[in-house]
Amino acid sequence: MFRRQPFALLEIFLLLEQHPELKGVRAGTIRAIRENRHLIDADFRKDIRARSLFMEIIRQPHGITHELRRMNSYGILAAYLPAFANIVGLMQYDLFHIYTVDEHILTLVRNLRRFTVHEFALEFPLCSHIVATLPKPELLYLAGLFHDIAKGRNGDHSELGAVDARAFCLQHDLSDYDTGLVTWLVENHLLMSSTSQREDISDPVVVNRFAKRMKDTVHLDYLYLLTVADVRATNPELWNNWKDTLLKQLYYNTRRALQRGLQDPMERAEHIQQVQADAVKLLGKLTPATTELWNKLGDDYFLRHAPEQVAHHSGLLLDNADNTTLVDIQPESAHGGTEILIYAPARDDLFSRITAVLDRLGLNVVDAGIVTTQDNRTLDTFHVLEDSGSPVSGEQRLDEIKDALLTILNDGQHATWYVSRRAPRQYRHFPIKTHLDFKLDAYDQRTVMELIAADRPGLLSRIGRAFADCSIRLLNAKIVTLGSRAEDVYYITDQHNQPLSDASKIACLEQAIHKYLDAEDK
Repeated sequence: MFRRQPFALLEIFLLLEQHPELKGVRAGTIRAIRENRHLIDADFRKDIRARSLFMEIIRQPHGITHELRRMNSYGILAAYLPAFANIVGLMQYDLFHIYTVDEHILTLVRNLRRFTVHEFALEFPLCSHIVATLPKPELLYLAGLFHDIAKGRNGDHSELGAVDARAFCLQHDLSDYDTGLVTWLVENHLLMSSTSQREDISDPVVVNRFAKRMKDTVHLDYLYLLTVADVRATNPELWNNWKDTLLKQLYYNTRRALQRGLQDPMERAEHIQQVQADAVKLLGKLTPATTELWNKLGDDYFLRHAPEQVAHHSGLLLDNADNTTLVDIQPESAHGGTEILIYAPARDDLFSRITAVLDRLGLNVVDAGIVTTQDNRTLDTFHVLEDSGSPVSGEQRLDEIKDALLTILNDGQHATWYVSRRAPRQYRHFPIKTHLDFKLDAYDQRTVMELIAADRPGLLSRIGRAFADCSIRLLNAKIVTLGSRAEDVYYITDQHNQPLSDASKIACLEQAIHKYLDAEDK
């Protein structure tokens, strides 16, 4: 059959999709498929019969994941997509990816298909709702197939994969719009996760810049679904409420920006007014004391915090008449993690001390916001997760964290920033050199420091120590950990709230960071 009708090598998988009563393929047929897969050559791929069969396989309402896995197992997928052959069984040597590249891709497609299954509608309600509105779901599956197909080649796998995806779409007679959408998704498949974890997605400027990359809500819908499926297919243990909430927040903020119109973006002043107005509704009324407090906090505070946070923080600080040191813990915040609020006298080494305590307690900091008030006090907000990726729970655990933080805040002179907890043993097999990159954020008049380094206990505390040594003021921090690799972004200024324009200042910081990160633990 396969020698007389080579296109049956694809048709058999389409029939299996269309007839769920068929339970499988006999061993003799599997051998025949493997023995004849050499018939899938360049002429085979150009034939309209083969192209139509493959696209019908991708468009079926049921069985796509199962048959793609079967095609991969029998060698048909690699034969029909030559680029796919390069990633079959390809390992990714890090502690972030737990699958081979081909298995990761097929798991991603499985995740996308799962959004369409009614039985799993409550697992990811937003994704299930969006996927039901897509005009052509098959374009999403094609983007999933090609998003990492260029892994292992020299160059940017997103750009190289986009070239492969475009060639496939043109060969299979997709329209110019559909070809452009699939190509764009492959090229930008890392954009949404990177933006959500590395930038301040509550800032209208960041959201508007991201919205311009999206072009319209159709691109945004497709990319959001692809991003959620991709992150979950990398390592299921790394998916948590924090990442879920960040992606949802970016999706909703961008959707509002697109519906408002890119020609009429929301300005920061308007955003701040809206946050304050919503916070007043939650507080009940705007008093002179509240106005005085908000003037001390400054505009940056209202850019980074939601109305619910502003109302809660304001209530705590207004009740703190004697201006004493405060530690407040919200076990489950709207962001999906545990929020720790610290209000204390400002000092250069405070970030280092606090992160050392959090690290010794086994907490992972995923976000930090630092606000210095006009009366030289600091209002720090840390979002933390347990090692398991879940928020903090249990009264005893919460009391332990609060007591430890109050101790170091009230007796900082005798506290140590050193963390004695050792890094996991397997981290030693993945050495990562410390790399720093400094950029000027002219719009906000601050310096953006991007850090790539080996993750380890006490990393943030060591970085905070370097900031203190060089009299650097930290405004915001976005913490991203990928297995044994830390990719953090720090927004910093000098003591006069100006970007680091002095080369000696940057040199001091570089030297201090390498000193604390590259030296052997004492």
